[in-house]
Amino acid sequence: MSTSIFVGLDVSKSRLDLAVADQAAAAAFANDEAGIAALVTHLQDLAPGLIVLEATGGYETPVASALGVAGLPLAIVNPRQVRDFARALGRLAKTDTIDAAVLALFAARVRPEPRPLADPAQQALGALVTRRRQLVEMLTAERHRLALADGAVRADIAAHIRWLEQRVKDVNTDLHTHLKASPLWRAQEQLLRSVPGIGPTTAAVLIAELPELGRLSRRQVAALVGVAPFNHDSGTHRGVRVTWGGRATVRGALYMATLVAVRHNVVLRAFYHRLRTAGKAPKLALVATMRKLVTILNAMLKANQPWCPRTA
Repeated sequence: MSTSIFVGLDVSKSRLDLAVADQAAAAAFANDEAGIAALVTHLQDLAPGLIVLEATGGYETPVASALGVAGLPLAIVNPRQVRDFARALGRLAKTDTIDAAVLALFAARVRPEPRPLADPAQQALGALVTRRRQLVEMLTAERHRLALADGAVRADIAAHIRWLEQRVKDVNTDLHTHLKASPLWRAQEQLLRSVPGIGPTTAAVLIAELPELGRLSRRQVAALVGVAPFNHDSGTHRGVRVTWGGRATVRGALYMATLVAVRHNVVLRAFYHRLRTAGKAPKLALVATMRKLVTILNAMLKANQPWCPRTA
């Protein structure tokens, strides 16, 4: 890949800005069906070794899907990494054109690994998991409002709560249907739910948003979730190790599962209380238990074996 062309693609709601590393070549396309088709043709002519774009909360999905279908090498990266890279280069100005050029340099210097996009079924499952999370957040907010609401709006809020509760039930049904439609997902869900503390929602989040589970080492999967401690040492100084980054939605689901597991899972309950007895703070002990839980889940899916307290 040393002589390849490296492309950066900045995605906004209405526009796609393209830049090539170490070249003056730049182009812009509309972020619509015709513009994406023209972009794919342009990139096929360039034959780049790597295309990098940022995760933008959904605007990147249509263009990323089109690039994936065209067989172009694509990496979708964390915007924080690119911002840190730009600051390291001393590039503090920010426009769409500048961002595309920085992404192209990021592709050339860092060379993130191209990864295939999730298939349509995986994307649909992820969308359902996301929608359920949004509905639950709205439901929680409305319940908080109801407690302090004036009589004039209480009936309206109560009606909205009933509607949201029904929508959560409907999405749960849709999630169950999607999981049962795939033999692989059905088997994974059964394995995950065999662990005391893992319920249907956590299992769905893990399958949809952590598809690497069972394919990575224990250290890799802990870092991917964001429960792996990183050193903060310099010279003779030994700083406190802290967790950093990772997939927040997966970590949130595992946090709730771990709260249940430290009460009802014999292995994780003993592990948590051993840490507390050793003087570890409650939050630190809980994060360590989360790391042990995801390590166990990773090993179970890798070996295709259900929960066994003795093995765990």
